[in-house]
Amino acid sequence: MSYTALDRGQLAALLPDLMLTGQMIDRAGIPYVLEKFGMDAQTQVAIEEWMGASPNYTRRLREALNVTGDSVEDIFKVLQFDVGAPPQFLDFRYSLTDPYHGEFVNEYCGALIDVEPMGYDLVRSMCHDIQDPTFDATAIATNPKARFRPIHRPPRPEGATGPHCHWKITIEPDREDLPIPDEAIAIARTNAATLPLDPIDLSDEGKGEYTGPLYSDIRFDQWSCSALVRLANEVALEHHLLALSYLYAVRRRTSDDIADELYRKQFTGTAGIASSRIRDCLGLGTGTAGLVQVLTLQPTLNPIEYTGVEVTATGDGDRDAVEIRIPHESPAMADHSWMATVDVDKLGPFTAMGVGLDPHWSAVSGRRDDNGDLVVTIEWSEVPAEECEEVQLTRLSHGTAWVFEDRGIPLPITPVSSTPGASR
Repeated sequence: MSYTALDRGQLAALLPDLMLTGQMIDRAGIPYVLEKFGMDAQTQVAIEEWMGASPNYTRRLREALNVTGDSVEDIFKVLQFDVGAPPQFLDFRYSLTDPYHGEFVNEYCGALIDVEPMGYDLVRSMCHDIQDPTFDATAIATNPKARFRPIHRPPRPEGATGPHCHWKITIEPDREDLPIPDEAIAIARTNAATLPLDPIDLSDEGKGEYTGPLYSDIRFDQWSCSALVRLANEVALEHHLLALSYLYAVRRRTSDDIADELYRKQFTGTAGIASSRIRDCLGLGTGTAGLVQVLTLQPTLNPIEYTGVEVTATGDGDRDAVEIRIPHESPAMADHSWMATVDVDKLGPFTAMGVGLDPHWSAVSGRRDDNGDLVVTIEWSEVPAEECEEVQLTRLSHGTAWVFEDRGIPLPITPVSSTPGASR
């Protein structure tokens, strides 16, 4: 089983949820960096994390969606599928002047609402120190001559109303190319960055590529089942690319053992939130069948082509145990992905997955098969468990309880000037 087991409507509902879970990765991992290494280190780790991952997953999304241009419009198209800007939680409103100039207003920034109570310094770190280099790094995969520059942004004065920030994007053909960040070059060597996935079947009913105009929003139910499966797998890879980039950044500051500990905490917090949101999004039951579905759809365990994970129920009953087989050899294991941080005595992420569905799925054990595969068993316990610290910490983000709304039919965005170069 994988995302291919879902129908088009289920996939359309799930995809923005998967994007939102990707946004929660930093809520799960960065606080531990702040606690252990301090403010300056957490800022630099976040910068290196996004600069390493975003150019790589942007390139992948462009290929998947057949976005072949290098204009501001093309940059915006891919941003609409970026876990750094999940729809509505980061409510980007785009406008285009011409192929070389555009703007977006962030009407509502969930990340800001999460961080603002923590004080001026953290807001400035996120909205200035982190945002400046990472926005430009995202643009590199589309056009290295593109630049993001703020018109206004937080920290906000007390009592401020209106959009949370406002940015302009320009492309100047005669300016210097931005170099690909060293962090992105390192991540580009991973299997997560290069993994081939099945192409979108353009004969399938619905939208299969992002050609034509930019639209104000992505209405996922307009996309084909084939496209939604590919995009779900791409979003799962966005998770892994961000996680690997986080690991690399933390390793530059500490031992591999400590880095792995923080990396596993990031895995645990993300996985627990993903389980509960998948359950609620698809209205799944909390028995064995529901647990199999939640585990099968976990972005942390997908794509199957990457992780090789197998999920099976041990029986047909509603409280029968579920087994998760993690192969000792896979593209994910070769990358030292999240899969490489778990073992028979380090099963916290799987406990978080089970408890995320229902607090009774908390009896977790593991064994190594003769071939070296890790087999994790999740059993029903009569005594409900509390969420672990890592999930509780991640749940401090109001994004974990975010509810998406139907915004109707999106409109095409027409450039103010239809003459190329008119405003250059």
